[in-house]
Amino acid sequence: MASSFAAHVLRGRWFMAYGSFLIMSSAGATYIFAIYSKDIKATLGYTQEQLNTVGFFKDVGANVGIHAGLIAEVTPPWLVLAVGAAMNLGGYLMLYLSVTGRVRARPPLWLVCLYIAVGANSQAFANTGALVTCVKNFPESRGVMLGLLKGFVGLSGAIFTQLYLAFYGPGGGGDTKPLILLVGWLPAAVSVAFLGTIRIISAPRPPAAARREYRAFCSFLYVSLALAAYLLVAIVLQKRFRFTRAEYVVSAAVVFAMLLLPLGIVLREEAALFKINNMPEAQADAPALSVVTAATKPAAVPASAGLLSALRPPPRGEDYTILQALVSVDMLLLFTATVFGVGGTLTAIDNMGQIGESLGYPQRSISTFVSLISIWNYLGRVAAGFGSEALLARYRIPRPLLVAAVLLLTVPGHLLIAFGVPGSLYAASVLVGFCFGAAYPMILAIISELFGLRYYSTLYNVGNVASPVGSYILNVRVAGRMYDREAARQGAVAAVAGKGVTCVGARCYRESFLVVAAVTVAAALVTLALAWRTRVFYAGDIYARFKKDGSTGVSGNGVGEEAVVDGRL
Repeated sequence: MASSFAAHVLRGRWFMAYGSFLIMSSAGATYIFAIYSKDIKATLGYTQEQLNTVGFFKDVGANVGIHAGLIAEVTPPWLVLAVGAAMNLGGYLMLYLSVTGRVRARPPLWLVCLYIAVGANSQAFANTGALVTCVKNFPESRGVMLGLLKGFVGLSGAIFTQLYLAFYGPGGGGDTKPLILLVGWLPAAVSVAFLGTIRIISAPRPPAAARREYRAFCSFLYVSLALAAYLLVAIVLQKRFRFTRAEYVVSAAVVFAMLLLPLGIVLREEAALFKINNMPEAQADAPALSVVTAATKPAAVPASAGLLSALRPPPRGEDYTILQALVSVDMLLLFTATVFGVGGTLTAIDNMGQIGESLGYPQRSISTFVSLISIWNYLGRVAAGFGSEALLARYRIPRPLLVAAVLLLTVPGHLLIAFGVPGSLYAASVLVGFCFGAAYPMILAIISELFGLRYYSTLYNVGNVASPVGSYILNVRVAGRMYDREAARQGAVAAVAGKGVTCVGARCYRESFLVVAAVTVAAALVTLALAWRTRVFYAGDIYARFKKDGSTGVSGNGVGEEAVVDGRL
C-alpha cells in the first residue's frame, strides 16, 4: 500500500503542481538584473544606453518564447524544460566568465547581449513547460493557478538574494558577480530535478476532487504568503543590522524549509484522492477510455473559401487557431496595452539600480529596493490571480477592466521616480512591483479565456513578446538615451574611471518617466476598450465547457500526455 501511494503521489496532479511551483520560484532571475547590472556596467565600461541595451536583450530572452511554444505543441513538457535548463546554464555561465575577465578578450556588446538573451530565454522555456502545463491541468482554476505560479516567480528575486548572501557572504557594496553564477546553475538544477514530473494529465476528475481544488490552492497561498512575510522581515532586518555569514545561512535555511512546506499540502490532497480511487464503488464505476477510430473525410472546398474559413474566428472562449488569434482585434488591443503598460513597469524595474544611484541612495538601499519589488511583485500576482477570479465568479467583472485599473495605479509610481522626491523610491518600488505583478497573470488569463487552451503554449508566448517590445521603446530608446544626454550635459562622461557614464540628480530620469507615465495612461484606455468589447462574453459562465464532464478539456497533441481514470494512472 505504501509503495502504491508513493507512486500515486509522484504521478499525481498535485505533485506536478508542486514541481511547477519550485521551478517558477527559481525562474525569475531576470528580475534581479538591477543588483548585478552595476558590475556589468563597471567591468565592461558601458554607457547607460549600452547597459539598457543589455537589459533589453535580457527582456527579449525572458519574454520571446514563441519558439518554445511551438516546440511544446509537438514535444512533451520534459523536453521543453531540458532545453531551457541547458540554455540557462550556458548563457549565464558565459556572461559570468565575461564579467569576471576569465575570457581572453573583452567580448563586444553584441556578444554580451547574446549571452544574456540565451540565458534569460530559459525563463520562457520554464514558463512554457511548467506554467502552461499547470494551466491545462487545472483549467477551471486558471486565474488562481497563474497568480500562484507567477507569484512564485515574483518571489524568486528575494529568494535568490537570500541564497546569494548565504553562499557568498554579506553583499553590502561588494562584488555581485557571483550572483550571475548562481542564477546560471540553480534554475537549471531545479528544472532537471523535475523533468519526469511535469506533464499534461488528460483525465476526468472525481466531483469530490474538483470541489477540493480551490481550498488546496488557498492552502498554497497561505504558505506562500508566510514565505513572502518572512522574506520581507528578513530584508528589513538585514538592512537595519549587519548580519554575519552564519546568520545569512540560517535565513536561507528557513527559506528552503518554507519551500518544502507545500509538500504537506500535496500529500494531503493526494491521500484524499487515493482514498476515493480505492473505494470499491469508485473502481466499479470507473469509466472506460474511449478511442475514436473513424473520422469523416471533409468535403473539398475552394482554396479561397478555405482561407476565409481559416481566418474567421470562432466565438470567444472556443479554441482559436494561432493565425485566428494573431489577426484578431482583441489580441491587437491586448498586445498594445501590454507593450506600453507592462513595458513601462519593466523599464522602472530594470533601471532601479541606476535610479537609486543617481538619487544618492547607498548600495544596501538599492538592494532593498530590488528585494521590495520582488516581494510586492509576488503580492500583486497572487492578489490579481485570486482577486480577479473571485470578482469574475461573483460579480462577472471583466478581467480587462481590472487590468486597466492596475495600469492606472502604476502612474503614481512612475511620477515619484520622475520627480525624485527624497525617500520616495521606497514607495515607488512598492507601487511598480505590485502593479507589474498584478497585470501579468490577468493578461495571460485573458489570453486563455478569449482564445482557448488548444494552442495556449504558443499564444501565451505571443502575449509575452509585448514586454520586450515595450522595454526597447521605453527603456533603451527613451530612458537610456535621456540618461546619457543628461550625463553629458553634466560633463560626467569621463568623470569616474571604471564606472562608465554616470548621471547624478533627479533630472537623470525625470523626462523619461514623465513619458512612461503618459503612455501608461494611454495603455489603460486601450484596455478599457477591450473590456467594453468583451463585456458580453464575461457576463456569462466562461468555464461552462469545462464543467460538463469534469475533464481538463484540453485536446492536446497527445505527446507526453497520460490518460487517467478517476485520477488514477
